[in-house]
Amino acid sequence: MTTRGAVPPADVTRAVRAIGRVLRRHHLDVPARVRVTAPRNREEPTVVQANVRLHDTPTRVQVTGPRGFAVTFAVERLDRQLSRLVANQSRAWPDPARPPLARVTEQRPIIRRKYCELMTGTPAEATAVMDAMDYDAYLFTDADTGEDAIVHWSDPFGVRLVRQRTTSALDERMSRPLSANSLPLTVHPEPSPVLRESEAATTLCRDGLPFLFFTDRETLRGHLLYRRYDGDLTVVAPGETD
Repeated sequence: MTTRGAVPPADVTRAVRAIGRVLRRHHLDVPARVRVTAPRNREEPTVVQANVRLHDTPTRVQVTGPRGFAVTFAVERLDRQLSRLVANQSRAWPDPARPPLARVTEQRPIIRRKYCELMTGTPAEATAVMDAMDYDAYLFTDADTGEDAIVHWSDPFGVRLVRQRTTSALDERMSRPLSANSLPLTVHPEPSPVLRESEAATTLCRDGLPFLFFTDRETLRGHLLYRRYDGDLTVVAPGETD
């Protein structure tokens, strides 16, 4: 259990006890990593993240909520997440419990860069990771093309694949159901933009996007820029594990 900011001791106690009950209910004898981040402004939401392993599969939830309620929201989401994954059910989308952080803002800084060794796999495998980790978008290397790509949840239901350059289905496999859950897959019809980080940040803030996948002009690798709950930005890029 880790905390950031002025987290009330009652929230720490509540999180430890409640998540322990959820793990026992699902017959999981595994450790859990929980982080509670309190905002500087009491009027802003508290952020709670919980990570566990479900039968060797990393699983994560992250939610926000008012002080005193965010922990409860996270525990309930973790309980639903574990039940859903065991039943091989996909995440509901749109997700009323966590709407996208999409709003037009002034220019916000990139305050963190996360360098990760990207998974090389199919869109179905990338979607499974995105779902289990409670991400809205996931950066990976597409095994079919060798290009960096993302999958992300897409309205009204289903998943969208965005590659750096390839914009059409390569073969019959790409038009089949994405997973055992029969989630439809669509391929974004345009290549990712080639931008500098500063240009990507300007585009995201100006257009009110929750995230932006782009090809970095210097490295020519795919980067995923996303908005944090505090409004600032993080970029995920290929590299050594952060």
